[in-house]
Amino acid sequence: MEIPKMKIAIDISQIVYETGVSVYTQNLVKNLFAIDTKNEYILFGGSLRKLKYLKKFTQSLKGNFKAKIFPIPPTAANLIFNKLRFPTIESFVGKIDVFHSSDWTQPQSKAFKVTTIHDLAPILFKNETHPKTIDAHTRRLEWVKKEVDRIIVPSNSINKDLMKLNVDKDKVRVIPEAADEIFKPQSEDKIINLRNKYNIKKDYLLCIGVGGRKNTQRVIEAFNKCNTNNNLEIVLIGKNLEFKNQKDTIFTGHVPKAELPIFYSGAQALLYPSLYEGFGLPILEAFVCHCPVVTSNLGSMKEVAGTGAVLVEPKNVDSITDGVLKILKNRNSYISKGAKQAKNFSWQKTAALTLKVYQEGKIE
Repeated sequence: MEIPKMKIAIDISQIVYETGVSVYTQNLVKNLFAIDTKNEYILFGGSLRKLKYLKKFTQSLKGNFKAKIFPIPPTAANLIFNKLRFPTIESFVGKIDVFHSSDWTQPQSKAFKVTTIHDLAPILFKNETHPKTIDAHTRRLEWVKKEVDRIIVPSNSINKDLMKLNVDKDKVRVIPEAADEIFKPQSEDKIINLRNKYNIKKDYLLCIGVGGRKNTQRVIEAFNKCNTNNNLEIVLIGKNLEFKNQKDTIFTGHVPKAELPIFYSGAQALLYPSLYEGFGLPILEAFVCHCPVVTSNLGSMKEVAGTGAVLVEPKNVDSITDGVLKILKNRNSYISKGAKQAKNFSWQKTAALTLKVYQEGKIE
C-alpha cells in the first residue's frame, strides 16, 4: 500500500534542557530527517529564556522541514495546553496529518496524535518531584489516555506501568532508545585533564544522578564495603543535598554534557543500581565508552543491560557490593560484553520504527 505524503509536526521544546528527553528528541529528529525525504516536517518549539537554543538547533538541521518557534515559557505551555486546552496546536503550525507531542504538554489537535512517555517518575516518585512538574505530568497523562492515538515507550517496563494506569494496550508501541553520538572512548590526555579538574586522585567508580530513586545511600554503603584498602574513589555526578562528606567520595555537581564521555572512559565501572528508570540511557552511554556496568536486575535496566552488565538486587547493599567486586575482577570481559550489547540499539532503528508509527495514521 502506497502511503500518501504527510505533514508531521514534532514538539521539540524539551531540547533546551540537558536531560534524556532532550537527547531523545534531538536524535529522533536528526535521524528522521536522514531516512525520510518524502514527508514534510514542522518543528514546534516553545521557550522564553532559551529561545536562541531552539533556533540554533533548527538552523543546524538539514531536511524537509519548517521551524515554528514561539516565546512560550513552560508554565504558560502547561496552562494553555494541559489546563485550558486552547488554542489547538494547528493554531501554531497549520494543518497537519500527525502531531508528536513532548513529554510536558498535550495540546488539542485534529491530527493523528502520537506521544512518547519516557517514564512515570513524576507520578510514581512525587516526594522527589517539584509540584509543578507533578501537576503537568498528571494532567497530561489524563489527556493522553483520552485523546492520543499512539503512545511510544522506550521499554516493556514502562508499558507494564501504563497498563496499571488503565492505558489502552493497543495504543502502545515499545521503541528503545540509544546512546548519543558524542559517547565514545576518550583519550588518556582528556581523562588526565578531567581528573585534575575534579581532583580525582585514585581509580574511581562512577555514579550518574543523586537521590532516593538513584539509590545513592546504598551505593555509598556498598562502595565503603568494597573500598577496604582505600585504593578507590567514588565520583557522583550531581549535587550533594543530603549526604555527609566522606573520605574518597566526590560530588561533582552539574557537569557539562561534553565531559560525560570522559567520565565514563576514565571510570573503573559505572554503578547504576537505580530503583526506577524509564529506560536507562547511562547504561548504553557507558557501554559505548568501554566502561563496564553494575545495574539493577529489574525493570528497564535489566532490558537495556541484557547480558552486558553485572545485575544486582538494588535494595540489597551486599548484592551491590558483590557486583562491584565481580566487575572489578572481570573488567575486560564486561567491557566486551557491554560493547556487544550496545550494538542492539541505534537512533536509526528508533527513527525508522517511529516513522512506522506515524504511518499508522494513514493506514487506519
